[in-house]
Amino acid sequence: MKFKCQLCGERAVIHITEIESNDDVKQLHFCYRHAQEYLKETESPSVEGTASAMPEAAAAAESEPSIQCPVCGITFEEFRQSGRLGCPYDYEIFRDVLKPLLESIHGGLRHVGKVPRRVPADTRRQTELIKLRQEIQQAIAVEDYERAAKLRDKIESMEKGS
Repeated sequence: MKFKCQLCGERAVIHITEIESNDDVKQLHFCYRHAQEYLKETESPSVEGTASAMPEAAAAAESEPSIQCPVCGITFEEFRQSGRLGCPYDYEIFRDVLKPLLESIHGGLRHVGKVPRRVPADTRRQTELIKLRQEIQQAIAVEDYERAAKLRDKIESMEKGS
């Protein structure tokens, strides 16, 4: 989703989320020039004022000792500085702090992106079969056996069609 600057209509490159004292959330979108002006206007001379305005979760995260991955040794502070995780296990170690970050960036926690057109048909069919098998497991878990039977029949017809 592309945002436009609230002041001039150019493409917004700076997005600010402000949380007011009464839990009102204000989303602001600015071009680079207007973001600089806005930030200069709202700059606080004291550091104490900004610390008290931080949400409780962020303040608690900063007061706790740094979490470190036992596999690759990266700390959360190192991730914040570089923007890169050290290994796949980091997603588990930093789960609680990564979830809100990923949700705010991507709008969700599950990848639902497009499939390239050049992907072989067999790969698409395999992906669809995996998805249908997961749906069968969900249907069985909620005891929706009619839906599970329909999904089973669909899987069988796809497998015979190969």
